[in-house]
Amino acid sequence: MSHQALILIAEDEPDIAEILAAYLARGGMRTLQAADGQRALALHQEMKPDLILLDVQMPRLDGWKVLAEIRHRGETPVIMLTAMDQDIDKLTGLRIGADDYIVKPFNPAEVVARVQAVLRRTLSKTRQDDHGILRVAPFEVDFESHEVRVFANGRHHALSLTLTEFKLLTQLLKAPRRVFTREALLNACLPEGDTLERTVDSHVSKLRKKLEKIGITGIPAGVRGIGYRLREGE
Repeated sequence: MSHQALILIAEDEPDIAEILAAYLARGGMRTLQAADGQRALALHQEMKPDLILLDVQMPRLDGWKVLAEIRHRGETPVIMLTAMDQDIDKLTGLRIGADDYIVKPFNPAEVVARVQAVLRRTLSKTRQDDHGILRVAPFEVDFESHEVRVFANGRHHALSLTLTEFKLLTQLLKAPRRVFTREALLNACLPEGDTLERTVDSHVSKLRKKLEKIGITGIPAGVRGIGYRLREGE
């Protein structure tokens, strides 16, 4: 990392928070601690951490509400910590916009590894955006020229996309592991006045067909009952 990453640990159990802080410090990172959801939001606003480790069961404001507000503010990476190993909890986190989730009890060394992985992805994306180019295999997006190139079947292809298709694809490419709800994609990518979530499905279908013509299948991937992500298994 080019700087010492600042990690906000939002965890109401002091022993767990201290263990995480110690392991993250060994990994070369700085930490802040918040014992409730309101304090976590205040520290996020004030200190602008590089990543948040966010416990689901927090006093004052639970982790889901904190995550929703963080996503309303921007794209700070968030890894959820949950003691509930159930699919519904994982899907809730992904739907609201978590970058990853870790189920308690966990190995603190694994948490550090997951934090470093998310930070690497975020740092890589920032560097690409600074140069006006975003590369997520097999795609290369030039934001200045609004061009998308795809490497498929041994050659490069230039995609001819509408503005909405371009916005949809780049939104998914910027956070390839994230599941976006139809509402989130509608608000981020479609012109004002489009208020029907099924409109997103129509644009995604057209985008898929253009990709299938050059041999790219399964992109974007649908997530039943939620929305879309870049591809399955990200």
